[in-house]
Amino acid sequence: MHFPVRTIMTLVGMGALALPGAVFAQNDAIEAEPFVGASIGIHDLGSDLDDDDGGVYGAVAGVDVPLGPTLFVGGEANFHFGDGIIDEEYGVAARLGARVGRNSKLYLRAGYQEIELDASAFAPITVPDTFDLSDGDFLLGAGVDFGVGDGPIRLRAAIDTVSFDTTRATTGIILAF
Repeated sequence: MHFPVRTIMTLVGMGALALPGAVFAQNDAIEAEPFVGASIGIHDLGSDLDDDDGGVYGAVAGVDVPLGPTLFVGGEANFHFGDGIIDEEYGVAARLGARVGRNSKLYLRAGYQEIELDASAFAPITVPDTFDLSDGDFLLGAGVDFGVGDGPIRLRAAIDTVSFDTTRATTGIILAF
């Protein structure tokens, strides 16, 4: 049986975001730290093509679980529309990090990212719809969420690579619950 990549990514993302919920059901002392936000950035594909980078604009959502007063683990999903050569991209990642102060976090993340390319940005001919212009691989990255005062708003900055071939730098605004 063959499942489309989007279906698989959706199921993996839902599982990554739901997994901490199972932990919370077992222990009332653990407090979830869910978040949603908007992000914007640039993704350089690192290919030999001219203009192989593009802006990305989208959303992130996830949840962190404290492992104590400082450390946390979590999961995050993202979806971005792109311009230029990038049509859209989406993925899921696990996070491991440390709380800094009352409202900020430093983290490393690892997961999977799928990138869909826009053939019209680099091909002088019309490419059939059946031609697959997507590629996905492991994602590694690091980031920081800076708390704004004592409220739920955080400013985010992150840098990632997909299979050590691409570089993606994003910033954003996060609403923590």
